[in-house]
Amino acid sequence: MNILYICTHNRCRSILSEAITRQNAQGIINAMSAGSQPSGEVHPLSLKYLSEMGYDTAGLTSQSWGSLTDDNGDSFVPDVVITVCDQAADESCPLWLGNIPKLHWGLSDPSKLDGSDEQKRQAFLTTIGEIEQRVEKLIDIAKRPKAEQLDALQQLVKA
Repeated sequence: MNILYICTHNRCRSILSEAITRQNAQGIINAMSAGSQPSGEVHPLSLKYLSEMGYDTAGLTSQSWGSLTDDNGDSFVPDVVITVCDQAADESCPLWLGNIPKLHWGLSDPSKLDGSDEQKRQAFLTTIGEIEQRVEKLIDIAKRPKAEQLDALQQLVKA
């Protein structure tokens, strides 16, 4: 299963989701992230707390959804698109996505928190924990026959 995580600036929540999915799914799910208006850099605290939690951050970049290629340089075609911020959920996905199912995870943005270093750390770890739980469910779905995956994904959103 190929999953594309979208967040407007592709610097925090979509990056966290991509890294966690890639590592925890161990090839069962291929994940990428992108944005409609990418910032051009990954938020430094995203990298810091992913690393602290044992996630590989190599190759994570803030990129446009118009320039997606897989590790082999081929065009990345998602089976499902998951928006992780409310702003991206309201944006029109590019036409090349066609009828690809689009799901929404409303995740809090830990990079927007104004507070102490410890409050920021806790916000990132909370978001990482939430993504980890959702990715575990995605892994279970990805193990099902392809014909059952869409219904299972839609049920996941309703849960």
